[in-house]
Formats: sequence, structure tokens, C-alpha cells
Amino acid sequence: MKTLYDKLWDDHVVEDLGSGDHLVYIDRHFLHEVTSPQAFDGISKKNLKPWRLAANIATPDHNVPTARGQNFELESIEDEVSKIQIIELDRNCNKFDIPQFDINSEKQGIVHVVGPENGFTLPGMTIVCGDSHTSTHGAFAALSMGIGTSEVEHVLATQCLRIKKLKNFRINLLGCPRPDVTSKDVILYVIRSIGTDGGTGHAIEFSGDYISSLSMESRMTICNMSIEAGAKVGLIAFDKITESYLFDKVQLDKSEYDKALEFWKSLSSDSNAKFDKEIEIDVSKIKPQVSWGTSPEMTSDYDSCVPELDQNSDKYSTYKKAIEYMGLKEREKLSDLTFNKVFVGSCTNSRIEDLRSVASEVKDKRISKSIEEALIVPGSGQVKLQAEKEGLDKIFIEAGFSWRDPGCSMCLGMNEDKLSPGDRCASTSNRNFEGRQGHMGRTHLVSPMMAARIAIHGGIPHE
Repeated sequence: MKTLYDKLWDDHVVEDLGSGDHLVYIDRHFLHEVTSPQAFDGISKKNLKPWRLAANIATPDHNVPTARGQNFELESIEDEVSKIQIIELDRNCNKFDIPQFDINSEKQGIVHVVGPENGFTLPGMTIVCGDSHTSTHGAFAALSMGIGTSEVEHVLATQCLRIKKLKNFRINLLGCPRPDVTSKDVILYVIRSIGTDGGTGHAIEFSGDYISSLSMESRMTICNMSIEAGAKVGLIAFDKITESYLFDKVQLDKSEYDKALEFWKSLSSDSNAKFDKEIEIDVSKIKPQVSWGTSPEMTSDYDSCVPELDQNSDKYSTYKKAIEYMGLKEREKLSDLTFNKVFVGSCTNSRIEDLRSVASEVKDKRISKSIEEALIVPGSGQVKLQAEKEGLDKIFIEAGFSWRDPGCSMCLGMNEDKLSPGDRCASTSNRNFEGRQGHMGRTHLVSPMMAARIAIHGGIPHE
């Protein structure tokens, strides 16, 4: 009997190459402007062409300005590297006839948001992208993973990838959470519990009644951050919720859809499948989470303190350095911190569900005077249009937020949205290492709900 990962793997292995290596067929390849230029240059120098054009979808996301407005011109991008990378993506997509949602497209956005909402992410697929958070697409029972630039070139040229098989790790998430606990809190708690190396060498399958209750958007958040637990792959089985999400997005005629649906219904682990590792977590015991350090595992309950360090721990020096970088003290209450920046966005939390959560918290309120900048960045043009259709943009603007155009934005310091040295930011992104959001910036990972509350209060609200 097989796990979900084993089923997906077996369906796509082309050849056993020996020494643990296998050649695996890739169904879908997402491209953006950062990791693709060298790959395109590589196939050009070898006089090669993409093996299967229809498998590739491109969109710029990392470097794009998020205060573009209408009639935006590429030449107006101030950062020269950002400008060159976006222009090169345009040039390469035109040269090789690769479909692209360019910077002026209504469908442009973060690749891990664009793919699912346009029906390019389907159950049973193998999916890759030159971006570590490709694990997001595993929420659809797809074997999806990030790859390096040389591998991007290899997939473009051959539609295959040389990789080793992973071990199986199942995390059973059971119970009913508190009303203020979201999927972002749950995955931060998981990472806090098993560490950033807990999933190394494994594909993590998330299961249990909690997972079964989640929307696809919340499932994507869970799988998105499985990479932060050290896993290469995050997976969730296909079910009625997956089917409902895909129904009006799948680009298949009825007979093709019916056949596909029959196959998709098989995409779950067999009842007696064996896992190399398995744990259970009761989500009813989880509180809203706030990171205090420079790694997602350095996270605590929102109403707790910066931990007191054990000098005999092998993590003592790492944790001590993190506390110093964050401008904190041991045993300092997280609720005593004052924030000056808030960021809602990233491939983790920029979907319409996330924005609705923020809007419900800030409606008819104003952000704190201590908050110098609060950005809300939708994950795609479609999310932006939906939010504006629902009037969410008006709620954000009236509350004092800056309503932006789609892009990765402040998730990483590759565009104009950056923290300054000493800034303390509540961020819905997925990483918080030193300088991730800007030189000497201090990032606290939180859910959209908590980010909204921090924006209003200027800090983590007390009970």
C-alpha cells in the first residue's frame, strides 16, 4: 500500500539512474524573472528549445514595483537589476513563445498565487519552479518543489528532472482551533515544534480532521511553509474541498474533466500506508503565534515572552545572536514591543481570504500612530480586482493602509518595498532571517489577523 507521495512519484519516474537518482517527468513549470535568465541563456547557447511549451507559465513577481498604477512603463523601474531581470523575462518569453502574464497583465502576480487561481495547478501533477515555496501547490495533491537555476534549464530543455526520492513524514493535525487561530499560526507552531530541520529529506503529508476542515487558501498556507520545516515537499490529499475549488478553474471539456476527476479521487494515502515518521498535534491547544527570532522556529505564543536561554543548549549561541539582532531581551514580554511597520502579502498570505481577514479586523478603525507604514499587497491582479469589487480596498485605505499592486513586495528585499535599519515589522511572509525584508530590519512572522491587530494597536494586543 502506498502513501500519496509514493503514488505521485511512481506515476512520474521515467528511469532509475542508479545511486538513488531518478529521472522524473515534470508536468508543469512555473517561471519568474529571478531564476530564469541564466537558464534561458543556457539553452540558447546550446541551441536548444523548450521541450514542451504548454508546460511553462511565466510571470514577474519578485522585482516588480507594487506602487505602479496605470500606464506603467518598465523603463521607470529605478533599480537597474530589477529592470533588467523583468525585461529579460519578457524577451525570453517572446523568443521561445512561452505564455506569460507580463507586468501589465490583469493576471500578473506571485507565481504561487497565479498558478492555482488560473487552473494551471492540478492534482496529480509534478510541478517545479525556481523558487523554494513551490511546495505551495502540494495543497492540491501535486508533487511540487523548488529547484535551482541549473535545474530550471534542465526542465526547459528536457521536461525532466534528476532527483532522489524522499522519505515519507505524516503530520496529523487534529481538533478544532480557537477562533483567532489561523492556518498560519498552525504551521508556525508545527515548525516551532519540529524545528527548521524536522522535515529534512522528507515529503510532509498534512492530514487529520483539522486539515479536512480547511479552505484551499488555508491549505496553501500550510504547504507553502513546509519548506521552512526543512521539507522539500508538502502534500494534502484530494477531497471535496479541492474539487469545489477547481470546478470553475479547470480548462478541460466535460469528458476530460470527468476522467480527470476519477483519477484525482485516488490521490490520497492508502489506509495502511507506512510512513517513515509520523506525529500528531492537537490544534485546539495552539494560540496565535508570533516569531521573536531570525528563523520561523523561533516562535512563541503571542501572550508569552522571549525565551530564557539555556547556556548548555546547542542552540544557545544561535538564539542569543537572534535576540541581539532583533533588539530584544530574554524574558521580555512580546506584548511590550512597539512596531512601526506592517506588511500583509507574500505567497503565504496574499489571497482574497487573507485580505478579508484583515478587513474584518480593521473596518471602521485607524492604524496606530506608531505605525509609519502599513502595506497590503494582493497576490495577483485577480485578487486585487476581487478585493476592490468587495470594497476591501476602501476599508484598508480608510484605516490608513497603503493599497498596492501585485508582487512579492516586502517579503524580500528585491524591490522598492524594504525595511530600514531598526524597523520592527509584523509580516505575513514566510521568512524572517537577518536582512530578509531589508538591511537590519526586524521581522516578526504573524498571521494576517494578527498583523491587522498589530497595525491597529501598534503592538501585540493584550487579552
